[in-house]
Amino acid sequence: MRQPTSLERRIDAGAHRFLADAPRSGARAVLVEVGVFLLKQAWACLFGASLLVVIVAARLWYPDDAALARNDFLTLAAIGIQVLMIATRLETGRELWVIVLFHLTGTVMELFKTDVGSWMYAADGVLRIGGVPLFSGFMYAAVGSYMVRVYRLFDLGFERYPRRWLTAVVAAAIYANFFTHHWWWDARWALLLAVVLLWARATLYARVWRAVLRIPLLAVFAGVALFIYLAENIATWAGAWAYPDQLDGWQPVSITKLVSWFLLMIISVVMVTFVYPPRPPTRVEKAREPRAARSA
Repeated sequence: MRQPTSLERRIDAGAHRFLADAPRSGARAVLVEVGVFLLKQAWACLFGASLLVVIVAARLWYPDDAALARNDFLTLAAIGIQVLMIATRLETGRELWVIVLFHLTGTVMELFKTDVGSWMYAADGVLRIGGVPLFSGFMYAAVGSYMVRVYRLFDLGFERYPRRWLTAVVAAAIYANFFTHHWWWDARWALLLAVVLLWARATLYARVWRAVLRIPLLAVFAGVALFIYLAENIATWAGAWAYPDQLDGWQPVSITKLVSWFLLMIISVVMVTFVYPPRPPTRVEKAREPRAARSA
């Protein structure tokens, strides 16, 4: 694990002791790798999952006539989660800076998108900027939190990663297009093609326990975008925000939003790479693909 917090060091040491005698081959070895993979993913999602649980709980149980508006409650809860994660060393100071950057870029987009009617929030509460409650920025921060945590937890390595200045140019164009497509040509499909061409040869190496997964990076982007899309459906059902076609009753978010989330993923990845520069996999990591776990 790269640059773990003090709590993560204790958890990692305990996991090594617990799994020291785990089998190196066979079905049980595969189950160990799957279990560790899922636990690491859950740990990486801690901030976003906690916020989503609060949003759903507020939908189910928060009283409509409460003195504190629900949006204000969600904002205070999001702040509380963030403070708790820093205070308990669940998150590093370096990660906090990335999350703040995600929060700021996300809030700017929210202000614009709500102004042009792309989606809207309930008009209650005082902790807001215009029509945007402040908890909305924490939803973008949740994506940033996942990105930086998964980078550390899986010791990510990259093969044939494109030059960072090129990725920054594409990411800036994607971010600009989220604004400009409202009054100019929508370049999302051209940008999607640029992403595919730029990252097509890139491969991700992720260390689980003994095995190291080797996955095309574009497939990873698509998988995370799908996960965020599913979380978005839960959040809109819970009333965190609504798209125009959901005002008369909730319905699943348009599947076309997957393209938007995929492109947003690119912005997220590029931002994180300027904090954690992509490193190539080591020779050991290249050798330790899933089959090699039998003899690792």
